Amino acid sequence: MKIGIVGCGKIADSHAWAIQRIAGCEIVGVCDREELMARQLYERFPIGAYFDDLSSLLVRAKPDVVHITTPPQSHFTLAKQCLEQGCNVYIEKPFTCDAAEAEELIGLAERQRLKLTAGHDDQFRHCARRMRELVRSGYLGDGPLHMESYYGYDIGATGYAKALLADNGHWARSLPGGLLQNIISHGIARIAEHLTTDRPFVFAHGFVSPFLRSLGEQDIVDELRVIVAEDECNTAYFTFSSQLRPSLHQFRILGTRNGLALDQDNETLIRLPGVRNKSYLEQFIPPIEFAGQYLRNLMLNFRTFLARDFHSKAGMKYLIEAFYRSIREDAPVPIPYREILLTSRIMDAIFLQVRATSRAPAASLSAGPPTA
Repeated sequence: MKIGIVGCGKIADSHAWAIQRIAGCEIVGVCDREELMARQLYERFPIGAYFDDLSSLLVRAKPDVVHITTPPQSHFTLAKQCLEQGCNVYIEKPFTCDAAEAEELIGLAERQRLKLTAGHDDQFRHCARRMRELVRSGYLGDGPLHMESYYGYDIGATGYAKALLADNGHWARSLPGGLLQNIISHGIARIAEHLTTDRPFVFAHGFVSPFLRSLGEQDIVDELRVIVAEDECNTAYFTFSSQLRPSLHQFRILGTRNGLALDQDNETLIRLPGVRNKSYLEQFIPPIEFAGQYLRNLMLNFRTFLARDFHSKAGMKYLIEAFYRSIREDAPVPIPYREILLTSRIMDAIFLQVRATSRAPAASLSAGPPTA
């Protein structure tokens, strides 16, 4: 399988690293509008050629799959061009700038008999895959009845964040959802995977943190609280924060019988039994059982480490490999299109409310229940 990469910034390294570890794949070309960016990726990885425009990559390298790792504003146009030229497409998150673009790309892919996927690789980390198996096995009972997704972001710790704060013209500022749009799809996609309705109610409250305000920043919304409701019984909460400590990346899913708690930072999955012990046993037996579960997680992680598959982008490698397999075997894509669309719709509803209320926090829930 011949692979091309469009956009040669930092995340492209992770894609190239994962692709070269998948049997039967060759990166035949990379491109970037800044030729030096394309050349530096070409020189550091086993890549066939580099280009400074997508048309040259498509015509001369003839890839079967193109990975789009550019800023989100260009995702739709580039993906459309690739699909029209007969290429399958992997699009880094966020998939597109809005749900209308996502729907158009998916429709085009289906008409062209090609495949698309979104870069929601956190859903394919080791613990996330184990969680999915337990949910499918019926461990939760009926449900899920409620989900909680937390996604933390240390706004002062990365080069990207520092560049964003220092540059009023940074590309992330021009996204419909600003900083939020470039980050929250991982946490929203976890919820979307388990929703049964395509049009949930979404209530969102976003604001600029006191920390950013103290730096004179008035526009970057870095705190977000969201309620997603399928009906009066089935709900989900999403929390995004640059200030909460610890900076969490967690997901809880609760049913009528049991629950599950996934901690991405520690790569652990904990079963939450729904039956309590009698009397004081509840204060003694569960701590022992939870200690045993954490020990089993430790051993699983250690075995994965020895197998050389314990790294921060293991989920990306798994997702890419699954996507390529779906192309070779004409099998279902690893992330159903319904989930990609639902994630986009929920994000659209969030940003619509945040834009209207971020400068007036007290009114954030007064506008009624916009739907996704």
